[in-house]
Formats: sequence, C-alpha cells, structure tokens
Amino acid sequence: GVGGAAMEEGEGLVSVDYEVSGKVQGVFFRKYTQGEAKRLGLVGWVRNTSHGTVEGQIQGPTARVRELQEWLRKIGSPQSRISRADFSNEKKIEALEHKEFQIVK
Repeated sequence: GVGGAAMEEGEGLVSVDYEVSGKVQGVFFRKYTQGEAKRLGLVGWVRNTSHGTVEGQIQGPTARVRELQEWLRKIGSPQSRISRADFSNEKKIEALEHKEFQIVK
C-alpha cells in the first residue's frame, strides 16, 4: 500500500446536509436520489419539505459524496428542473450515522 496512515483513514467520511430547489417534487426526485446514493454506496435520507424543496443528508466517503452533490446540482430525476442546490453543515465523521439511504415521509 501507499503511506500507511492515509490508507487506514481511507479518504475519510463526511456528512453534509442538502436542499434542492426547483421543480423537484412530484417527479420521483426522492426515488432517483435514493437510487443514485445506493449506487454510490452512500447513506442518509431525503424528504420533501412543505415549501416545495427536497432536503436531506448524505454521508459516506468524501469523493462519493462529491459525486452525489454534483448529481443533485445538475441532474436529478428525468422530469426535474433544478434551480439550485444548497449544501451546509459539512463535517468529517468517524462513522456513518445511518444504516442506509432512505426516503423519509
């Protein structure tokens, strides 16, 4: 392996909250987000808010979390129109706080 300490940490885990605005409700946005998160091996949650946005939390290896952030910013579900994606409360975590990525009602 290359550099013992770096490998043991892996690339580190992060947790980040997100909120996506635009036409993101009623277009299977949560289902697609869950599918993409699972494909990337991430955990967390997603839900619709009362003010028409979709919000949640992502946790996992930094590089994978970045991929989902990019997906939330630009792609989303086929019928969605994302106007903006805000990310907040990013922090390094020692261990994942969720077992899977779930859709919260």
